[in-house]
Amino acid sequence: MPPEQIDDFLDRARFNGDGLIPAIAQQWDSSEVLMMAWMTPDTLRETLATGHAVYFSRSRGERWVKGETSGHGQAVREARLDCDGDTVLLLVDQTGGACHTGDRTCFDADRVVLDATGTP
Repeated sequence: MPPEQIDDFLDRARFNGDGLIPAIAQQWDSSEVLMMAWMTPDTLRETLATGHAVYFSRSRGERWVKGETSGHGQAVREARLDCDGDTVLLLVDQTGGACHTGDRTCFDADRVVLDATGTP
C-alpha cells in the first residue's frame, strides 16, 4: 500500500485511550472469523506497509508479528475500518492455526447455537 494511502487509513482509525484498536482477522476466501487482537498505530502501519499481520500483545507489552515464532502467519489481503473507524477488519490468508492454542480459530472453544426464534 502506498505511504499516502496508509496515512489516510491511519488518520481515519480511532484508537482507544490506551492507543489501541481492536483488529478482527478473517480468512479472506471463506469468511471464517479467526481471531481478535490489538494494534497500535505503529503495528497497523507496519501491517499495511508489509502485508503481514503485526499486532500488539497487551500481556507482554510489545509488538508481535503473527507467525514469527509459530510459523502460523497471516498474509493480509485487505484491511478495512468499520463505519466508526474504531475497529479494523483484516482479510487474511492464514497459514496454520490462528489461535495461540494451535487451533484454526480462536472462536471454537465455547458455542451456543440458537434456533430461528433466538432460543438455545
